[in-house]
Amino acid sequence: MIVEAKDFLFAVAPGDVLPLDCGRSLREVNLRYETYGELAPDKHNAVLILHALSGDAHVCGHYGENDAKPGWWDDMVGPGKPIDTDRYFVICSNVIGGCAGSTGPRSINPDTGKPYNLDFPVITIADMVRAQQRLVAHLGVSQLLAVIGGSMGGMQALQWAISFPEMVRSVAAIATTPRLSPQSIAFDWIGRSAILFDSDFVNGNYENDFPPEHGLSIARMLAHVTYLSDESMERKFGRGLQDAKSYTYKFDRDFAVESYLRHQGRRFVERFDANSYLYITRAMDYFDLAASCGGQLWRAFSHAQANFLVVSFSSDWLFPTARSEEIVRALLRNNLEASFCEIRSGYGHDAFLLEFETLGTLVGSFLRNQRETWI
Repeated sequence: MIVEAKDFLFAVAPGDVLPLDCGRSLREVNLRYETYGELAPDKHNAVLILHALSGDAHVCGHYGENDAKPGWWDDMVGPGKPIDTDRYFVICSNVIGGCAGSTGPRSINPDTGKPYNLDFPVITIADMVRAQQRLVAHLGVSQLLAVIGGSMGGMQALQWAISFPEMVRSVAAIATTPRLSPQSIAFDWIGRSAILFDSDFVNGNYENDFPPEHGLSIARMLAHVTYLSDESMERKFGRGLQDAKSYTYKFDRDFAVESYLRHQGRRFVERFDANSYLYITRAMDYFDLAASCGGQLWRAFSHAQANFLVVSFSSDWLFPTARSEEIVRALLRNNLEASFCEIRSGYGHDAFLLEFETLGTLVGSFLRNQRETWI
């Protein structure tokens, strides 16, 4: 399937801004997005997919015949696939604060004509959702059949149900959490510290040709470990050596797992921006649905109207099953329709990108039921 990226520019007219939770606002905001399939005459088949920390708007398909790399969820989205683009009008956008076409810290500040860098306002998950709502309205959709996301995308999906309850028919929240734990905040802090203390960071004002590669690479390696499980790492690497038949007794890579992480860090630096990493991880840190409700999560969903599918994975220690069960209990206390499944998997948090057969069956059936029962 050949697809193309598009841009939606808003908050351009005088007085029109995107308000942010930090008290500031953005104007001349761009969202990079892609759509797949056709909007039905009754407009009841629109599905919004939300990406995780390092994702983007390119959820499926290819940009051309010679494009070897498909979108990040290509096993799940496309013609005849669980999220069937022959049935559904699928929308996916890069979040604000990102570095894949949407307005973020490396964008030009319209007030100065220079890149924002660290002058970019600190954003939240709710801010991301407000921007997405503007895009959805622009596309002529007043109510979404489903909002679907994994990891940080699941946070956004939950926020959609709370911020715009009248616009959301159903939610599939996958491998996610209602708030970031102290452990996760600690991992984010270490990753950001690696970037901030890189000598090439220069207070966020680095040149595109000289980014803080070392710090960003370390941040990615650390985060990537949290996406895996001990079982998956043992199965894939064990204590195998990368090149030598015995220890080198040096501090370069000896083990296969060390070589793998270095490769992941280098690849990440080629496609992601260090400033965006700071802003997006901070947005995740601040995410806590119960914070404005006296710590009572069920109150956060008191105005929600959607039906929910909540999915966790047995080996996900970053956002464990207990967090998904907490979400389900809060939904049921509000008498909302909620289905829950823990998928047995050894892939860890990354299972939402890899267990597409089981997950696809769940999500595909959930979507068909929501479409068929929408009167």
